[in-house]
Amino acid sequence: MTHLLDNPVWSALQTGNKDISLGTDKVKFYRLDISLFAGLAENSGANLLELHKLTPRGDGVFAVVCVENIDIPQPWTVVLRIPVFQMVCEQPVFRSAITVPVINLSDEHIPQMLALTDLTKPGPFIERTIDFGHYQGIFDGDRLVAMAGQRMHATPYAEISAVCTHPDYVGRGYAAQLMLSQMKRITDGGEIPFLHVTKTNERAITLYDSLGFVKRRELLVCLIRK
Repeated sequence: MTHLLDNPVWSALQTGNKDISLGTDKVKFYRLDISLFAGLAENSGANLLELHKLTPRGDGVFAVVCVENIDIPQPWTVVLRIPVFQMVCEQPVFRSAITVPVINLSDEHIPQMLALTDLTKPGPFIERTIDFGHYQGIFDGDRLVAMAGQRMHATPYAEISAVCTHPDYVGRGYAAQLMLSQMKRITDGGEIPFLHVTKTNERAITLYDSLGFVKRRELLVCLIRK
């Protein structure tokens, strides 16, 4: 049987994120001001063409997650293919206490969140990505210097996402503190943390390993443009 995390976007849009999903019984996508991700019941050329037909006109970019490379039919244009590891945390390692203030982020923080993610490139983050919920940050005075939150909610799995730290503050353990806070929130709710990380991001993978995350499988994120 196929595991629901083999098709994480589709699984999330049918379960924990169904309130912010659009589409049909074969093709779903997030509200376009929240996320670029689209999910297909089956990663096929026919469903990709259906996604093209369903979504608004324009030159919008979408992200599709695949277990293996697939042919992207015209009129889609492939922007980028990004190999990632999917990591799952069945046995969390709460290896240190949270020692710095972790602040819940709200709409007033969106400009700083957009600036930080634009600088650090943790993955797609747009105007209303905050609506996924549970975004938290660490501040130096009034300045947001690190953040993390939730993205796909493929019940009972909750994805930790947008983990990023301003380059001037790397090495202070802020990412670990935010990860611990997110992991506690998810596990306290009886769910299982998971995440996606680019295969070349060795620093992040080492951190996630130390917190109990285990590589489940490799996936491919395809960015495609209308």
